Parts: sequence; structure tokens; C-alpha cells
Amino acid sequence: MNVKQFHFHDGEWFPTLPQSNSAQLLLVFGCRHAYRKQTDSETLRKAFPRADIIGCTTSGEILGTEVYDDSLVVSAIEFEQTKVEVISANVREFQRSFDAGITLANGLLKDGLRYALVISDGQLVNGTELVAGISQGLPEKTLITGGMAGDAEKFQETVVWHNETVAPGEIVLCGFYGDSLKVGHGTLGGWSSFGPNRFVTRSEGNVLFELDEQPALDLYKKYLGEFSDQLPSSALRFPLSLKLPGDDEAVVRTILSINEDDKSMVFAGDIPQGATCKLMKASFDSLVDGANGAAEGAVTSIQSDHVSFALLISCVGRRLVLGQRVFEELESVEDVLSEDCPLSGFYSYGEISPLLNGTQCRLHNQTMTITTLSEVIDA
Repeated sequence: MNVKQFHFHDGEWFPTLPQSNSAQLLLVFGCRHAYRKQTDSETLRKAFPRADIIGCTTSGEILGTEVYDDSLVVSAIEFEQTKVEVISANVREFQRSFDAGITLANGLLKDGLRYALVISDGQLVNGTELVAGISQGLPEKTLITGGMAGDAEKFQETVVWHNETVAPGEIVLCGFYGDSLKVGHGTLGGWSSFGPNRFVTRSEGNVLFELDEQPALDLYKKYLGEFSDQLPSSALRFPLSLKLPGDDEAVVRTILSINEDDKSMVFAGDIPQGATCKLMKASFDSLVDGANGAAEGAVTSIQSDHVSFALLISCVGRRLVLGQRVFEELESVEDVLSEDCPLSGFYSYGEISPLLNGTQCRLHNQTMTITTLSEVIDA
């Protein structure tokens, strides 16, 4: 397995793109305008004629331990024995995000499938439904990870691309096949809850209307205080911890938009009635420790120190809280994986991965999610 990385910013590629590369997969994260320019001129296709090109807009592009905006970060991956198949669809073609997920999953070849990477629109797609559909359509225990596209802190439009298709609402599912591929995963947050438990007394899918029979938005604004005038972006600082009846583990949910008319809030994933919620907050150190724990989990899950590539998908809310110290969570990952391991990824509107010790895939918010890839070739 060979990985080469490239960075497009200020109108130039660093380093210069090759004339022709045999990579099978190109992960491209960054600015939609820069991507359109490169694909319209066939720059990327000429350099990587065999590759499926997939990626999305971001709330920050990750390359090594640095974070960039309005650029393109490219990881060209060439496998020795692993085969890759990519399919895509637009959520607007389906009645529900679940239907899009199960259709995409059914479209992948199943024989030898080891791992599936999901890159989804972050505004039009219900992440909980999408993950449920993909999980139902794929063979049991297939590892699924990925993330939902970002749009800085604007929450206006996210875009996903697959080769020449560049559109809002797009969802890409990439299957990896073969026994030589070793995939690790780790997910951890670092947020802590505060305040009383609140019960979800009225909701529909990912729209929350009432907590404790009170208008959800009004109650949320009371907690935000001075930050309430900056909604929905300020909600990234105070996500919700959500726990379903009978579940031991809580998941985190981030607000995507608000409706002042009916006092509701739209989240990246479902908010089921009967669930309990708490507000959450975080410190610099707890977020950095969470990223470090995610990296430890990814290494432990494959029981190997050798990692050829690590895909990092972290939430835009974490970047907002960490501010100028955002590089510290990336350095904490590098400390675990070593300086020789190529790191790439993006800050997102939702992260997709099993819990640290689990196999069932879930939608997360406000987490650092790490997927490690390597090939072990038998002599």
C-alpha cells in the first residue's frame, strides 16, 4: 500500500502532480470551487487516470497536523491486493435517507467486502437514517466509518463529489475488498455533560420540538445565555448528550439549524421521543485527550503498530472550541500513530463509526473519529 499526498492552495499544487499515477482511490477534501476548477480542466483525472475521486466540502481540511481552509487536500492511495468499488447516489432521489443508504449498500458487491467508507452531504441527509440503511444492506459485522460534509460554520450548503459529479445531497459509498486489508477504528469525544436530565417529549425524526413539554429552542436559549444570539453556530459549543431507554452508551448530537416560528431545532441525527438529554461542554485538555484516546483505540482494534494511512474526521464544534490550538488534537493523534503515518481528513458536520469497543455503526457528533488502513501481504 502506497500513499502520496498533495495540497492545492493559492492556485498551485504542492508538490507538483504526477503525469500519471496508478492510485486506485483519491480522497479529496476541501473547497468546492477549487475542486470544480481542477475537474473541469481534467487536472486530477490526467494525473490519476485509474482512480475513483471522492470527497466533500469541509469545515477545515486536515493534512498531517495542520488545518487549512479554502484549499484541497489530496491523498492518492495505491493498493497492492485490495480492490475498491465506489458507488454514489443523491438523497433527493429517495423518500428517506434510510432508503438511500440501503440502496447504496445493496449496490456494492458483497463477496470479500471488508470495509465501507461513507462520505455524505451534511445538510440534506439524516445521518441516523443513512447509517441504519447502510448497516442493514451490508453483510453483518462489515466495518463502516466515514463522515458528513461541512460548510465551515455557515450551515448553508454542503457538497459531495464522486469523479465529475459535484452536488449537494450526494452520498458516496466506497467498498474495500480482500483479506490483505487491515482496518482499525477509534472514536472518542472528550465532552462532559452538565445540568439536569431533560426528556424528549416531542420530536419527529431529527427535529426536536419539546423538552419536558417546553419549547425546545426556548429552553436551550436559557442555557446558552449570551451565546443565544449567535445560533445556530454557537450551538457547536454546547451539544446534547442523548441516551435512549435501555442503552448503556450515550451519543452526542449537534444542531444544524433552528426554527424561530415553531421553536424547534434540527439535528444531524435522530432525536427519538422518550430519550433523555443533557447539555455538554468541553475544555481544551479534554478534547485533546479524546483525540488521543481515539487514536489508541484505532491501533488497539487492529492489534498492530503498523499503519499506512489514517483518515481523521473531527467535528466542526471541536475546532470552534479549540480555536488556534486545534493542531494539538492532531499532534496527539500523531504521537500515537508516529510521524511516518500520513494523516488526512476534515472537520465535519457528523462522524460515522462504531463506538470504541463496539461493531454497530452509529452517527456521532463532536467526536474525533479515526480510521486506519494498511495492507499485510503474505510472503
